[in-house]
Amino acid sequence: MQIPEIPEISVIIPVFNAAPFLQESVESILNQTYSNFEVIILNDKSTDESLEIIKKLQSKDNRIIIIDKAQNVGPANLRNEGINAAKGNFIALMDADDISLPTRFEKQIAILKNNPEIGVCGTWFTFFGSQKDKVIKHAAQNDAIKVSFLHSCNIGNPTVMFKKEVLGDLKFDNDYVPVEDYDLWSRLLTKTSFHNIPESLLNYRQHNNNISKTKIDNVNRAVRNVKINQLHNLGIDSADSKIDFYLNAVSFKKGLSPEEIIKTINASKFLISQNEKLGYFNQELFQKHVSKNLIRTVRNAGSYTISFFKHLKNNEKQLFQNISLLDKIIVYFKSLAGKN
Repeated sequence: MQIPEIPEISVIIPVFNAAPFLQESVESILNQTYSNFEVIILNDKSTDESLEIIKKLQSKDNRIIIIDKAQNVGPANLRNEGINAAKGNFIALMDADDISLPTRFEKQIAILKNNPEIGVCGTWFTFFGSQKDKVIKHAAQNDAIKVSFLHSCNIGNPTVMFKKEVLGDLKFDNDYVPVEDYDLWSRLLTKTSFHNIPESLLNYRQHNNNISKTKIDNVNRAVRNVKINQLHNLGIDSADSKIDFYLNAVSFKKGLSPEEIIKTINASKFLISQNEKLGYFNQELFQKHVSKNLIRTVRNAGSYTISFFKHLKNNEKQLFQNISLLDKIIVYFKSLAGKN
């Protein structure tokens, strides 16, 4: 198929040693029911047959544009380069080992064209590969997506299509790899509305990869920074001495002590009052999110004491009321057995 003179969508696919899955992945894009697009494939100095596979696909469909890197630069930099080179007003992201369902683009571009306020559109997706298939059902509407981002990335990066104009000067930050998507989308949430189509339109391949402790530590550090950056919207400074308790209030952490949980509850009250003043999050959804998180935190405390139980019952009546009867009983008996 011939590349359109002015493609409406530019598809960005970073590639590094993806030979076993690459052809199936690219063909799932070429076979979309919506066809007015270019496919920018950026080869990150692969050492396998990836480049040969891409060239073979290009010989059959010149909607494919190849950018072959002389040096390995990483996925964040590749996506930024692809976006800069894109001719389309809409950018679709794709990974070299996933599979897009045929109607993905058709449904996403309809959402973006028919809803001027929506700048970013994702979809549900299905994990497949190393374990039983599982559909990931992220929140559909912007207010819910925004709140859920406090805990984790609530949009599947390879499912994303967005209006190029909403990005402005924002870009993927290589310092946040491999959670550069979580970082970028959390920043873009302040500039435009998000939407997830409540239908699985991409198969997301899982791999059995061993991740080093160093990499896990780097991921945890990056995720923490993304969450702190979001708290800036509620007037919280990263240097605040209570920053850990603010984070615990919006993102679950297991094994906290009774003293830490009480400080987390107090931090949550301040965040709720801040949001009421600033209006960054939907207040009802934000309060529900915090309440659910605190209940989970109490249920998974590292230890219990009877004084802690009495504090919850007498001083945190709203929270205590929201805890189920069964959980209250469990916490009570664990508190009896604990040390005061």
